[in-house]
Amino acid sequence: MTQTPAIPLPPPRARRRLREAASLTQAQLAARVGVSRETVRAWETGRTTPRGRKGEAYARLLDSLADPATEMTGHQQTAEGPRPAEADVEADVEAVARSAGSVDDAPSAGGRGAEPPALTPAQAFDALYAFCAPALVRQAYLLTGRRDLARESVERAFQRAWERWPEVARDRDPAGWVRAAAYEYALSPWHRFRLRHRHREPPAADPSARVLLAVMRKLPPPHRRTLLLYDGVGLNLPETAAETEATTPAAANRLMRAREAVAARLPELADPGELHRKLGEAASAERLRAAGAPAVRTGSERRARFWTRAAIAFTVALIGTTALALRTAPTRYEPPVPAGEAVRGLPPRVAPGALSDEELRLRAALREEWRSGPDRLVPLER
Repeated sequence: MTQTPAIPLPPPRARRRLREAASLTQAQLAARVGVSRETVRAWETGRTTPRGRKGEAYARLLDSLADPATEMTGHQQTAEGPRPAEADVEADVEAVARSAGSVDDAPSAGGRGAEPPALTPAQAFDALYAFCAPALVRQAYLLTGRRDLARESVERAFQRAWERWPEVARDRDPAGWVRAAAYEYALSPWHRFRLRHRHREPPAADPSARVLLAVMRKLPPPHRRTLLLYDGVGLNLPETAAETEATTPAAANRLMRAREAVAARLPELADPGELHRKLGEAASAERLRAAGAPAVRTGSERRARFWTRAAIAFTVALIGTTALALRTAPTRYEPPVPAGEAVRGLPPRVAPGALSDEELRLRAALREEWRSGPDRLVPLER
């Protein structure tokens, strides 16, 4: 018979916040407790409740993570350990964003967590960019197979985020907001009409990564995005459906079809765990670097100034055109000219023929009188 842990467990959202505050990924926490990563994910989403010895170990670990000294130790262990996989990097991104005060201002469980220091908007944006951009560039490369487009998508997404920074800073998941914007730009069908995107991209150095990217690019964009979010980033099915703006059954159907297409070409990737590992390896094999955060902010402000000036110029031109139209427009009603109608009963028009001798003399006389002046019109007296 299972029992609930003696130490009270915090709410599911607080469990995730405690793990992220200690810079621990779901895989690292699962290794400490002795369970699978899917189990930790279910505990943090509230789908299942920790029970038994594993639940007690999980409760003790969360209680220790609430201690600031233990939290600092967790930071040091994470810094000294190996870099997490692609999905784990994304979890650390959200933790950094929360520590910057951009996601949730609620205090940590138990009230023992220290309040994060107040940051300026530029500092909070730079912190989010420093942790999000490297992972997002690799994810965009998996979506498109193009290095320049991957970097451009991430930079454009962060430029939009800086333009709407008050809104993004108050969002529950700013990393997810930027990720969705980057995915939307990377998968836009209008890129095919650009000249530089018509040239073929140099293939990846790793042959296996080259084959995986080729298979990914043959998938429909919705299936490709769903597969990357679920098996690459590590989101659960409801989160994947919400980010792709689809229902949960539709997202599950897309995921199954994408996995079947990948397994048909690469049978060794039929296992989701192996597919997750291979996606991380294929994304990390390429040296993809994004621009610096100050350059992205400067580019966003430059684009905002350009479009503001363009809008002002368009408004002035529209006002001038309207004023000119009002100035030259008629002020009274002018009836339209009726269309011509054929008149019946008239003889047909005959072309003039040759002049007779009398008509020639008359014409010569008239021409002579024309030279003498207007008095030619006065009748002669006899």
